Amino acid sequence: MNAADPVHLVWFKRDLRTVDHAALAAACRAGPVLPLYIAEPSLWQGDDASAWQWGFVEESLTALGKALAELGLPLLRLRGEVVDVLEALRQALPLAAIHSHQETGNALSYARDRAVAQWSRAHDIAWHEYPQMAVFRGGKRGHWPSRREAFVSAPPATLPERIIAADIPPLAHAPARWRLFDPGPCRRQRGGRGLALALLSGFLDERAARYRHGLSSPLTAVDACSRLSPHLAWGTLSLREVTQATRARLARLDAFDPHAQRLAHGLHAFESRLAWHCHFIQKLEQRPELEHHAQLAAVDALRADPNPQWLAAWRDGHTGYPLVDACMAMLRATGWLNFRMRAMLMSFASYNLWLPWQLTGQHLARLFVDYEPGIHWPQAQMQSGSTGRNALRIYDPVKQALELDPHGKFVARWLPVLGKVPLAWRFEPWKMPLDVQVHCGVRIGHDYPAPCVPWEPTQRAAREQLRACQPPREARIITPAAPARRSRHQPPPQQLALGF
Repeated sequence: MNAADPVHLVWFKRDLRTVDHAALAAACRAGPVLPLYIAEPSLWQGDDASAWQWGFVEESLTALGKALAELGLPLLRLRGEVVDVLEALRQALPLAAIHSHQETGNALSYARDRAVAQWSRAHDIAWHEYPQMAVFRGGKRGHWPSRREAFVSAPPATLPERIIAADIPPLAHAPARWRLFDPGPCRRQRGGRGLALALLSGFLDERAARYRHGLSSPLTAVDACSRLSPHLAWGTLSLREVTQATRARLARLDAFDPHAQRLAHGLHAFESRLAWHCHFIQKLEQRPELEHHAQLAAVDALRADPNPQWLAAWRDGHTGYPLVDACMAMLRATGWLNFRMRAMLMSFASYNLWLPWQLTGQHLARLFVDYEPGIHWPQAQMQSGSTGRNALRIYDPVKQALELDPHGKFVARWLPVLGKVPLAWRFEPWKMPLDVQVHCGVRIGHDYPAPCVPWEPTQRAAREQLRACQPPREARIITPAAPARRSRHQPPPQQLALGF
């Protein structure tokens, strides 16, 4: 390229891939290209970020750098606030435009985008944004289902044959110091597009057959679920390519093959969850205030004075309820949990411990490697009863354990101390007679905590208080319609979470 040729920046955010990347494709057609990733201290030191997520992103950036190198493009990685980085680049390069995908993030990223828009206008540098994940800005909500279908059905964005790489300029820009929240050691999923494609292939060809019946139990969900959620959250896969690959696999199935029939049921259920995935992200895009403010402020007011001991017990997995504590132990060890158990954790924290969803949601956000604000915060509100809808969806941890872990294997794995407890008392160890406690070497209150609160009275009190907060039926807030026609495989929206 000529040194005077204006450069097209491709700003990577939650889209760490080269395939079906509309911003990269458009920039490559426009002129010399410089791919850019900015590690932003204000975002990564936020209340919802952690070293686990950054580790996944770093691995995905390494894979992205290799993919870009195969195209003859370098990946410029800088640390700092976006406007500061862009200004340093403007002074070092003739910038033609910035190309990026729209990002539906948290309040900090929305504020960041407003600052970038102001900077680009001030310096007369065009900023072109492209939709991804079938999430759009503007327009009426009622038109969204058809727009989503048109988006996921459209051909993926393709790169031109001839790509011109821009030279990386010498920069005086100094990286900002930062310190990430680190929850501790974690056997989390690894990042990178290669691993994402392997997961997708294995799910479409084999694991989807166990999806419908295996996604609710924490025992079976580890293998039955797609495990694609972190790759969709950070964009190593595009939602369009996952949707189209699912549909293509469905089209190839043999209707007379029993395994193919099981795959079909699972893939239909999975595709419906992809639709709900977009639905909630679109909801936050149109109402970004949902991250901090619930629809029923009266419910939040009741939880204005949380008990710090109960919060610590829930956060540390010391509630005395085995399934709750085992789920928290798994989450803290792996950075992942299936959707039903995520809902149960929020339910127990909100109804039995009467904790505000803002506090518990923040803690879970940091632990979820697949954290996606557009899904996480509406779900945190919904499962806490703060939306005016599904307010009484209260999970009984003992009943859930009996249904989803009938042999106590999940609890024994993540709470080894309870592996010595007879199955008859494993889910309610506080009911063990003293002689049984002595015999199995598990003393309640010493080796394993007694329940921090009684389940029945606390859930009854929660029901009464929440009913009192409900608006009159004719004035109730109506959640927007589902994004696509419901099928018998499609879950109700309150059952959706990221761990699909």
